Amino acid sequence: MNKLKEDNGDVPGWVLITLMTAGLVVLIWAFAGPALQGVFDQALSRVVSF
Repeated sequence: MNKLKEDNGDVPGWVLITLMTAGLVVLIWAFAGPALQGVFDQALSRVVSF
């Protein structure tokens, strides 16, 4: 009658969701990273030139 023994949860599902989310972040960062770096460099050069 121990409730903790009966409720195992869905650990593999949460692990899969976490890994998929991390994979999406890496994929988006790979495509958006160079564009964001260009925007940052351009903004920094405008600030430094004043």
